[in-house]
Amino acid sequence: MDKIGEALDRLPDHMITRDQDIIAAYTTDFRRLYTGKTSALLRPRSTTEVQQIVHVCAQYGVPLVPQGGNTSYCTAATPSDRGDELVVSLERMNKIRELDASNLSITADAGVVLSDLQDSASNAGLLLPLALGSQQSCRIGGNLSTNAGGISVLRYGMARDLVLGLEVVLPDGSLFRELSPLRKNNSGYDVKQLFIGAEGTLGIITGVSLKLVRQPRQTVTAFLAINAIGDLPDLLERAQVQTGESVTSFEYISHSSLELLLEAKPHLRHPLQNESLHYVLLEASTASPVLNLEETVTGLLGELFELGLVTDGAIAANGQQRAEFWHLRESIPEAEVHHGGSIKHDIAVRTSRIADFIRSASDVVEHQAEGAILSVYGHVGDGNVHFNVVPPGGSDASEYKTWFEREVSPRIYDLAAQMDGSFSAEYGIGRTKLDLLDRYGDPGKLRVMIALKRALDPAGIMNPGKVVAV
Repeated sequence: MDKIGEALDRLPDHMITRDQDIIAAYTTDFRRLYTGKTSALLRPRSTTEVQQIVHVCAQYGVPLVPQGGNTSYCTAATPSDRGDELVVSLERMNKIRELDASNLSITADAGVVLSDLQDSASNAGLLLPLALGSQQSCRIGGNLSTNAGGISVLRYGMARDLVLGLEVVLPDGSLFRELSPLRKNNSGYDVKQLFIGAEGTLGIITGVSLKLVRQPRQTVTAFLAINAIGDLPDLLERAQVQTGESVTSFEYISHSSLELLLEAKPHLRHPLQNESLHYVLLEASTASPVLNLEETVTGLLGELFELGLVTDGAIAANGQQRAEFWHLRESIPEAEVHHGGSIKHDIAVRTSRIADFIRSASDVVEHQAEGAILSVYGHVGDGNVHFNVVPPGGSDASEYKTWFEREVSPRIYDLAAQMDGSFSAEYGIGRTKLDLLDRYGDPGKLRVMIALKRALDPAGIMNPGKVVAV
């Protein structure tokens, strides 16, 4: 019997699935670019059962691939094609352990779906500000393992900024537990931060405590046509000052991205009468019952029209129109898939340089890949732009993507590096960006990461081949 078989014999049958028809959904990545293999799927129901799995597999040297909602863009939650790893899904660990409204905190299992956490907070009159396009299926443990971003980073920060406490099963099966939702705990190293963004390579997150905020009493959403992309930093500055730092989202949508969407989904309508090369979806919110936020935003737009920064715009008149505005923004990736998929570049630069990057990167594509269709959008309020490229009509999409990633993508990443930016704003590293981390990562940081991996996981059983190549 091989070591996997011996390890499985020591685990309870109720957590083991060997049916390959069921397992198939767990071995292909979210973007369907990579399919791995595993002989069994493990689905524990508690932290104790996760400890049991890790303890046994550590003894036999069986590698483990932790998986939440399997929504990673970088194959971080997908096993290799060697078939020598076991997938550990946290989906059955889906209990909310505590909601402390007075403390503005929520504590939950790592397998809780993000939208369920949001609903629990909402039912208590509170808000969990982590918001993603995949929130109906992604799970909070995976969100923290990848340090998810989303549409509210401008106001509330990345996923790590919302974490108060963490519970993690370490590679030897022991438990790190600092789950108390304290806002002040200055008792040595902030160890929990090691596991946020580590993509399961240092341990398996099993429990989380998160910050909540007061639910907004007022939310104002505006879809704007802007005159020039170079005005983005000025627009954001004026919006923040006018609203008293109440802007939660500041999303850029290029004309080409919107056109791809409207072509893919003709039933959708353009939100404005006048077209533009550039659009901004701006949202502000406040828990204040006193501030008249709609009046404030209306005054802001009047000023922007007078200055010529905005050429057309609409403020959502109700919740349905707000949802329609957001549906346009969130459906762009789906439109790219409709047109054959895209080559994705998840770039971060300073907000002051975002317009320069978009212009310069667009010039690179225009000169190096004639006929390519740009789809540029993203959370530019925090410096994150999704600079995506759709293959030209009539081309072989697979061959074109391979060529583009080899010949043109490096120029885009070089440009981001020259601007002191990052090739990975919110998607993480996984398996697909190891070469980029090696090329653009700080050598000192890489040495520390490798040292941490070797210290905590000397046998290399935790999500091998992801994030750090050791």
